[in-house]
Amino acid sequence: MLSAKSLLTKAVRLNGATRLNSTLVVAEHDDATLAPITLNAITAAGKLGNELSVLVTGANATKVAEQVSKVAGVKRVIVAQDDKLKNNLPERVAPVVLAAQKQFNFTAITAGSSAFGRGIIPRVAAKLNVSPISDITEVHAADTYTRTQYAGNAVTKVKSSSAVKLLTFRGTSFEPAAVGSGSGAVENAPNAEIAAGNSEFLGQELSKSERPDLATAKIVVSGGRGLKSGDNFKIIYALADKLGAGVGASRAAVDAGYVPNDMQVGQTGKIVAPELYIAVGISGAIQHLAGMKDSKVIVAINKDPDAPIFQVADFGLKADLFNAVPEMTAALP
Repeated sequence: MLSAKSLLTKAVRLNGATRLNSTLVVAEHDDATLAPITLNAITAAGKLGNELSVLVTGANATKVAEQVSKVAGVKRVIVAQDDKLKNNLPERVAPVVLAAQKQFNFTAITAGSSAFGRGIIPRVAAKLNVSPISDITEVHAADTYTRTQYAGNAVTKVKSSSAVKLLTFRGTSFEPAAVGSGSGAVENAPNAEIAAGNSEFLGQELSKSERPDLATAKIVVSGGRGLKSGDNFKIIYALADKLGAGVGASRAAVDAGYVPNDMQVGQTGKIVAPELYIAVGISGAIQHLAGMKDSKVIVAINKDPDAPIFQVADFGLKADLFNAVPEMTAALP
């Protein structure tokens, strides 16, 4: 005799949904390689206690789907490959997510807390008439999470009563899922109407660097407005090269045109949590602190003894950065 749960599960499958308590992760990628934050999101989504599915959309989604199928914990990989999905514009990906939700009846739809995730999840949430919960840093239960607000000055524990949860996870708060031990089944996504006329991809400029990526670097050296010019960032680069570190910047330095905006660390830039974070000539505005205060060890170099950065720093050096940084660089092997 079947149990009540077995009967309910069977009934749901007959109605077109494949299973109860299933979580969907929307994958971020560049049509060749899975973005690291998706591995963090898979780990976070796994803490919801549900079976994991991953949706891969794009013009070359099949190649990325093969990578996802090998990620530990992934049971199903849903592939939507279409030229209209090239560059994964959120206006075009959202209908695919909604079509998958209609067929599979997920209890949670999730993504990493990146520009990609922030573009997809609110759109899907609006269509489903659900309030999304963003930038989750801890999962307590399938319906209870911790997130930050007010630029990280407040930490809130929230509980959602929505039938389907729409969530984004802060990548630096979760370990990446292991790749290589998984064996997820791959299947095609349900058909969706993708409107191609609402938005158009014009182009992008990608800066290439031999230094570690900010999101994954174990050491990050960031410069602020105190450097006074873009040319002076060369002392930051020199120190970073000695340490094998990634290079970041405050919003003030980016807004001043010293460095490109893909180097910005902060609430409206990249969220980092390296083993060592060195802040050079950065005052420590709330916007910047929100992006780096989870770093394991924080070192601040600033000639202003009252700079807010010293309040969160583990080690502080009151000194002229134009003297201190070259001296540190010279002292390193």
